[in-house]
Amino acid sequence: MTHHKMLEIAVRELLIEKGVLTADEVRQAIERMDARGPHLGARIVAKAWVDPAFKERLLHDGTAGAEEAGVQMDQPTRLIVVENTPGTHNLVVCTLCSCYPRMVLGIPPDWYKSRAYRSRAVREPRAVLAEFGTQLPADVTVRVHDSTADMRYLVLPMRPAGSESLDETQLAGLVTRDSMIGVSVL
Repeated sequence: MTHHKMLEIAVRELLIEKGVLTADEVRQAIERMDARGPHLGARIVAKAWVDPAFKERLLHDGTAGAEEAGVQMDQPTRLIVVENTPGTHNLVVCTLCSCYPRMVLGIPPDWYKSRAYRSRAVREPRAVLAEFGTQLPADVTVRVHDSTADMRYLVLPMRPAGSESLDETQLAGLVTRDSMIGVSVL
């Protein structure tokens, strides 16, 4: 058992013993976190694609928009949604650690937490995107958004061409985690 695991158990047991939390509250919180994943972000993106008024509200206040789409945020962290357009591509990183919009995407991928991704995404974003197979035209502006403990970013990818006949559920099935981080396009 690692030092950090022993520390987590000791703190949890102390909080329960002192009546700050109950074991059931801890279990429920873990189950809520385990249930989160990219499917929640995909649901938000699909709703924005089919509902222009929702999209406007989502871009204005990502946290309120996510909650309107039925995703409980459960944290004071602010969610900021940035939209990809034909002229702008957005890429999300956390240069300090691994701040990630877990509430809408679940557990971050290992590469997102790597020092190489965190430093290179800022210095040479186009090279990083190319390694993910994402080639952007030279006239597309790449904006890199650095997450913090207080704010997390979610990319609203462009709706794929030819998806006009799909309903919201079908559209959500097209959205990938990587497109909502900005390392890929749809």
